[in-house]
Amino acid sequence: MTENRVEAENKSTNSGTTDKVANNVGRRNFMYYGGWGVISLFIASVLGSTVRFFFPRTLFEPPMMYTIGYLFEYAQGVSERFKQLRRIWVVREMDKLYVIEAKCTHLGCTPNWLAAEGKFKCPCHGSGFTPDGINIEGPAPRPLERFKVTLAEDGEITVDEGTRFRGERREWDKPGAFISV
Repeated sequence: MTENRVEAENKSTNSGTTDKVANNVGRRNFMYYGGWGVISLFIASVLGSTVRFFFPRTLFEPPMMYTIGYLFEYAQGVSERFKQLRRIWVVREMDKLYVIEAKCTHLGCTPNWLAAEGKFKCPCHGSGFTPDGINIEGPAPRPLERFKVTLAEDGEITVDEGTRFRGERREWDKPGAFISV
Protein backbone atom coordinates (compact mmCIF):
# COMPACT_ATOMS: atom_id res chain seq x y z
CA MET A 1 0.00 0.00 0.00
CA THR A 2 2.75 2.39 0.81
CA GLU A 3 4.37 1.64 -2.53
CA ASN A 4 1.18 2.56 -4.36
CA ARG A 5 0.94 5.79 -2.39
CA VAL A 6 4.55 6.76 -3.26
CA GLU A 7 3.95 6.01 -6.95
CA ALA A 8 0.75 8.06 -6.93
CA GLU A 9 2.56 11.00 -5.33
CA ASN A 10 5.39 10.79 -7.88
CA LYS A 11 2.90 10.76 -10.76
CA SER A 12 1.01 13.74 -9.40
CA THR A 13 4.22 15.63 -8.71
CA ASN A 14 5.62 14.93 -12.20
CA SER A 15 2.39 15.80 -13.99
CA GLY A 16 2.01 18.95 -11.92
CA THR A 17 5.53 20.02 -12.80
CA THR A 18 4.96 19.61 -16.54
CA ASP A 19 1.64 21.43 -16.29
CA LYS A 20 3.32 24.33 -14.51
CA VAL A 21 6.11 24.47 -17.12
CA ALA A 22 3.62 24.27 -20.02
CA ASN A 23 1.45 27.01 -18.55
CA ASN A 24 4.41 29.15 -17.55
CA VAL A 25 4.95 30.83 -20.95
CA GLY A 26 4.86 34.23 -19.40
CA ARG A 27 3.92 37.57 -20.83
CA ARG A 28 7.46 38.51 -21.77
CA ASN A 29 8.06 35.32 -23.79
CA PHE A 30 4.65 35.59 -25.42
CA MET A 31 5.34 39.16 -26.58
CA TYR A 32 8.84 38.20 -27.72
CA TYR A 33 7.72 35.27 -29.88
CA GLY A 34 4.57 37.07 -31.00
CA GLY A 35 6.61 40.09 -32.13
CA TRP A 36 9.00 37.94 -34.10
CA GLY A 37 6.05 36.12 -35.61
CA VAL A 38 4.50 39.40 -36.82
CA ILE A 39 7.84 40.58 -38.22
CA SER A 40 8.32 37.23 -39.99
CA LEU A 41 4.85 37.43 -41.56
CA PHE A 42 5.53 40.97 -42.76
CA ILE A 43 8.87 40.01 -44.32
CA ALA A 44 7.32 36.94 -45.94
CA SER A 45 4.50 39.00 -47.46
CA VAL A 46 6.92 41.63 -48.81
CA LEU A 47 9.21 38.97 -50.27
CA GLY A 48 6.24 37.10 -51.72
CA SER A 49 4.92 40.27 -53.36
CA THR A 50 8.36 41.09 -54.75
CA VAL A 51 8.80 37.63 -56.23
CA ARG A 52 5.24 37.74 -57.65
CA PHE A 53 6.04 41.07 -59.31
CA PHE A 54 8.74 39.42 -61.42
CA PHE A 55 6.36 36.65 -62.55
CA PRO A 56 3.14 38.46 -63.49
CA ARG A 57 0.00 36.68 -64.53
CA THR A 58 -0.35 37.36 -68.24
CA LEU A 59 -3.33 36.73 -70.38
CA PHE A 60 -2.98 35.08 -73.74
CA GLU A 61 -2.29 37.66 -76.39
CA PRO A 62 -2.74 36.72 -80.02
CA PRO A 63 0.28 37.15 -82.29
CA MET A 64 0.83 40.54 -83.90
CA MET A 65 1.37 39.00 -87.35
CA TYR A 66 -1.09 36.57 -88.91
CA THR A 67 -2.52 35.54 -92.25
CA ILE A 68 -6.08 36.20 -93.37
CA GLY A 69 -6.34 34.18 -96.57
CA TYR A 70 -5.90 34.88 -100.28
CA LEU A 71 -6.92 37.79 -102.49
CA PHE A 72 -9.51 35.76 -104.41
CA GLU A 73 -11.40 35.10 -101.15
CA TYR A 74 -12.39 38.76 -100.82
CA ALA A 75 -15.03 40.34 -103.01
CA GLN A 76 -15.21 44.08 -103.48
CA GLY A 77 -16.53 45.79 -100.34
CA VAL A 78 -16.14 45.32 -96.59
CA SER A 79 -15.53 41.84 -95.15
CA GLU A 80 -16.47 41.26 -91.50
CA ARG A 81 -14.93 37.79 -91.48
CA PHE A 82 -12.35 38.69 -88.80
CA LYS A 83 -14.32 41.26 -86.81
CA GLN A 84 -14.92 38.98 -83.80
CA LEU A 85 -11.65 37.04 -83.92
CA ARG A 86 -9.12 39.78 -84.71
CA ARG A 87 -11.18 42.98 -84.49
CA ILE A 88 -10.42 43.99 -88.07
CA TRP A 89 -12.26 44.60 -91.32
CA VAL A 90 -10.79 43.69 -94.68
CA VAL A 91 -11.78 46.24 -97.32
CA ARG A 92 -11.30 45.55 -101.01
CA GLU A 93 -11.71 48.31 -103.55
CA MET A 94 -11.27 48.15 -107.33
CA ASP A 95 -7.53 48.76 -107.21
CA LYS A 96 -6.45 47.95 -103.62
CA LEU A 97 -7.05 45.94 -100.45
CA TYR A 98 -6.41 47.22 -96.92
CA VAL A 99 -7.14 46.24 -93.31
CA ILE A 100 -8.92 48.60 -90.90
CA GLU A 101 -8.88 48.18 -87.12
CA ALA A 102 -12.45 47.76 -85.81
CA LYS A 103 -11.92 50.19 -82.95
CA CYS A 104 -13.50 53.62 -82.72
CA THR A 105 -10.98 56.41 -82.27
CA HIS A 106 -13.25 58.15 -79.76
CA LEU A 107 -13.34 55.69 -76.83
CA GLY A 108 -12.35 52.35 -78.34
CA CYS A 109 -15.78 50.78 -78.89
CA THR A 110 -16.28 48.37 -81.80
CA PRO A 111 -18.28 50.01 -84.59
CA ASN A 112 -20.71 48.06 -86.76
CA TRP A 113 -20.65 47.89 -90.55
CA LEU A 114 -23.99 49.09 -91.90
CA ALA A 115 -24.02 47.81 -95.48
CA ALA A 116 -27.36 49.49 -96.29
CA GLU A 117 -25.94 52.90 -95.33
CA GLY A 118 -22.43 52.15 -96.60
CA LYS A 119 -20.65 53.23 -93.41
CA PHE A 120 -19.27 52.12 -90.08
CA LYS A 121 -21.34 53.31 -87.12
CA CYS A 122 -20.17 53.25 -83.50
CA PRO A 123 -22.95 52.16 -81.12
CA CYS A 124 -21.45 53.96 -78.10
CA HIS A 125 -21.59 57.62 -79.10
CA GLY A 126 -22.70 57.64 -82.74
CA SER A 127 -19.44 58.22 -84.58
CA GLY A 128 -19.69 57.40 -88.27
CA PHE A 129 -16.93 56.42 -90.70
CA THR A 130 -16.80 55.93 -94.47
CA PRO A 131 -15.82 52.49 -95.86
CA ASP A 132 -12.21 53.63 -96.07
CA GLY A 133 -12.23 54.74 -92.39
CA ILE A 134 -12.61 58.52 -92.59
CA ASN A 135 -14.63 60.01 -89.72
CA ILE A 136 -17.72 61.80 -91.04
CA GLU A 137 -19.95 62.20 -87.98
CA GLY A 138 -19.95 62.07 -84.22
CA PRO A 139 -17.30 62.77 -81.61
CA ALA A 140 -14.52 60.60 -83.11
CA PRO A 141 -11.48 62.90 -83.37
CA ARG A 142 -9.74 61.11 -86.24
CA PRO A 143 -10.14 58.37 -88.88
CA LEU A 144 -9.92 54.65 -88.12
CA GLU A 145 -6.42 53.17 -88.15
CA ARG A 146 -5.09 50.73 -90.71
CA PHE A 147 -2.66 47.87 -90.18
CA LYS A 148 0.27 46.92 -92.37
CA VAL A 149 -0.74 44.38 -94.97
CA THR A 150 1.56 42.44 -97.31
CA LEU A 151 1.16 39.82 -99.98
CA ALA A 152 3.35 36.71 -99.74
CA GLU A 153 4.81 34.97 -102.80
CA ASP A 154 2.11 32.29 -102.66
CA GLY A 155 -0.62 34.97 -102.67
CA GLU A 156 -1.50 34.79 -98.99
CA ILE A 157 -2.28 38.07 -97.21
CA THR A 158 -0.33 38.83 -94.01
CA VAL A 159 -1.44 41.45 -91.48
CA ASP A 160 1.01 43.09 -89.06
CA GLU A 161 -0.78 44.82 -86.17
CA GLY A 162 2.53 46.18 -84.91
CA THR A 163 2.62 48.71 -87.75
CA ARG A 164 -0.25 51.19 -87.90
CA PHE A 165 -1.09 53.80 -90.49
CA ARG A 166 -3.07 56.88 -89.47
CA GLY A 167 -5.13 58.85 -91.94
CA GLU A 168 -4.72 62.25 -90.30
CA ARG A 169 -0.96 61.90 -90.75
CA ARG A 170 -1.43 61.07 -94.44
CA GLU A 171 0.12 57.63 -93.95
CA TRP A 172 -2.51 55.68 -95.90
CA ASP A 173 -0.54 56.08 -99.15
CA LYS A 174 2.68 54.69 -97.68
CA PRO A 175 3.95 51.25 -98.73
CA GLY A 176 2.38 48.55 -96.57
CA ALA A 177 -0.84 50.45 -95.88
CA PHE A 178 -2.54 48.59 -98.73
CA ILE A 179 -2.02 45.94 -101.39
CA SER A 180 -2.45 46.89 -105.03
CA VAL A 181 -4.84 44.52 -106.77
